[in-house]
Amino acid sequence: MTAGKADTAGPLLLGVRHHGPGSARAVRAVLEEARPDVVLIEGPPEADALLPLAAEEDMRPPVALLAHAVDEPGRSAFWPLAGFSPEWVALRWALEHKVPARFIDLPAAHTLAWEDDEGPGPGAGDEDVRADPLGALAEAAGYDDAERWWEDAVEHRGTGEGDAMASFTALEEAMTALREEYGSGGHRRDLVREAHMRLRIREARRESEDGVAVVCGAWHVPALRRKAAVAADRALLKGLPRVKTDMTWVPWTHRRLSRASGYGAGIDSPGWYGHLFDAPDRPVERWLARVAGLLRAEDRLVSSAHVIEAVRLAETLAVLRGRPLPGLSETADAVRAVMCEGSDVPLALVRDRLVVGDVLGEVPAAAPAVPLQRDLTRLQRRLRLKPEAGKRELDLDLRKETDAERGRLLHRLRLLGIGWGEPAAVRGGTGTFRETWRLSWEPELSVRVAEAGVWGTTVRAAATAKAEADAVGARDLAEVTGLAEQCLLAALPEALPTVMRLLTDRAALDTDVGHLAQALPALVRSLRYGDVRGTGTAALAEVAAGLAERIFVGLPPACAALDADAADEMRRHVDAVHGAVALLGDAPAPGHGKLRARWQSVLRTLSARDTVPGVLRGRSVRLLLDDGELARDEAARLMGLVLSPGTPAADAAAWIEGFVGGPDGGLLLVHDERLLGLVDTWLTDVPAEAFTDVLPLLRRTFSAYEPGVRRTLGELVRRGPGARGSAATAVSAAPGFAPDPDTARADAVLPVLRLLLGPDGDDGDDEGARDGRPAGVTA
Repeated sequence: MTAGKADTAGPLLLGVRHHGPGSARAVRAVLEEARPDVVLIEGPPEADALLPLAAEEDMRPPVALLAHAVDEPGRSAFWPLAGFSPEWVALRWALEHKVPARFIDLPAAHTLAWEDDEGPGPGAGDEDVRADPLGALAEAAGYDDAERWWEDAVEHRGTGEGDAMASFTALEEAMTALREEYGSGGHRRDLVREAHMRLRIREARRESEDGVAVVCGAWHVPALRRKAAVAADRALLKGLPRVKTDMTWVPWTHRRLSRASGYGAGIDSPGWYGHLFDAPDRPVERWLARVAGLLRAEDRLVSSAHVIEAVRLAETLAVLRGRPLPGLSETADAVRAVMCEGSDVPLALVRDRLVVGDVLGEVPAAAPAVPLQRDLTRLQRRLRLKPEAGKRELDLDLRKETDAERGRLLHRLRLLGIGWGEPAAVRGGTGTFRETWRLSWEPELSVRVAEAGVWGTTVRAAATAKAEADAVGARDLAEVTGLAEQCLLAALPEALPTVMRLLTDRAALDTDVGHLAQALPALVRSLRYGDVRGTGTAALAEVAAGLAERIFVGLPPACAALDADAADEMRRHVDAVHGAVALLGDAPAPGHGKLRARWQSVLRTLSARDTVPGVLRGRSVRLLLDDGELARDEAARLMGLVLSPGTPAADAAAWIEGFVGGPDGGLLLVHDERLLGLVDTWLTDVPAEAFTDVLPLLRRTFSAYEPGVRRTLGELVRRGPGARGSAATAVSAAPGFAPDPDTARADAVLPVLRLLLGPDGDDGDDEGARDGRPAGVTA
């Protein structure tokens, strides 16, 4: 080393915990003291060319190095780095001091090609120790929590109080003992990686004998310290599989650093560790002040006194538990007791927003990217759709050009398998000119973008090519109609001819009524998008009408002699076709008049056939009643016939399920006393031996109702008379029901209506005005 540097024998090995703020502080202190000539970091060597980008102002951690196979982008690997990661601190130190920095781990070309370890190595059976060496050390120290042990041993001990190497020396001794006991922990790949690291260290030492600093996981330090023959290391690397790879920087998130999100080599509390690294002093006080700010933002009453008391409680708990300083568990307990009044609900919010957090990193525009990624970035900037880690809702008004373009982009990305946004129910209406999306950008979407790059260099071209390929490979008619809908939503006119040709061919060949019924709703929904999105739908209308006619012809015979499961599935198809016909309106059916009239004829046929299961007959009657094509008296008559003693109880229960099933079925019974009376009387007369058979059907039917509806029905039945005669008489005798309107009760609201509607302007000639009612208002 140069003058003023510490006199060390061999390379300076700094064994760290990945994403450990204590290790990061210690690394910075050691580098400042030792001033090495070269800094070697655990990571893929292919990324060496990308290291200068880490010095750019636009580079904000957390970020990750992404490697993917050129011919198979889905085969990928990430190397995440947070602002408190020791590797990131070492890299930034090297760039700031103009010291060469290199990655020395096994190249990504081998890592991606080597799917699994080829076999067990020395120490096989000790995989748990390799997976969590800190857990083994914590257990040896008498701790049941590795995070708590790490806080006490490293985070709360500073950087050595004058000896910056103290923590590294202690950790190396502990890991050496583990490696002597367990070897490689059963992972042969570790032996290969460490052989590659030793070779790279030897190369660096030839350039600078004593000025080499190595930052790597503490588990590897004993192996790198051990003397090994060059020939033996090269032998381990000989013949490794490899693939051609590309490497770039991508944004990462704190949530992806958390084990709770599935990142197995991460940490439980990235937000907390980031705070420990960034806080200049008084970390507990600053943390609890942040917690108080969050809770205040959620309209909870938290004062400065709460913060002071929480700090005192956290410090007291640390003393009682024998800890040098309050850790995350002590602060969490203090927050729960003082600021959350013992409730875990606001504490869960603190964990989600602060302990884990939604921080999303940024990478500079100069970072390498596939052409599709560059086009997506350009569109995001032009449409002001910034990727964010947290979930948020986006409301779009498709009558505005910018919102329409945003919607098209999100639909195109969904077609490409890039799930940045998911459609949500539109609040406050059902019109086609509005869309609501739930957006959340996850780091893995960068891999999906790279995968989708094979379809084209722009989002529009790639979505078009993907839609055409998916249409050719579609397995059934419903998939093709779904693609037609997606093409219209995404405004892909270039793909529509291919999709429509395949849709017409499939529709002509498919004879399964279930497939046709599945396909029709998506096709009809597509027809609604033409006016808003400016897309022609004449061809779709013709196909939809032809498809509907084929369903009308084939549905009655397809509904005969079905078992319970098949009948329930067919009921869903009937509901879907009914909604689709309602959207189509009175479009003419080929050679058979209007579609709505044809469909109502099919429903009447289904309702009258004894061979059709009861659930379908009941549903057909209900749909005709809802459309006003069946009088309430006629519906009550049909129900009375089905619920007569001659009908098997199971068939009657199925008919009821079809007629009043679904969330809105209960309201029909609430507002029609005759139907409620029929059901009540029939249920009372069901024989005991048959009741257990019909109970599951009835439970399923009534459990779909809203709690308020069920409560109202129970109250109506409870208030009914004890004697069960005529159903209509029984229910009409209940308070609140009568054969005719109560005009006296209706007149009671007229003064309020007069105040709302204003005085009459017809010179008092109107009859309603003369008797005190507003004009046009009658009893």
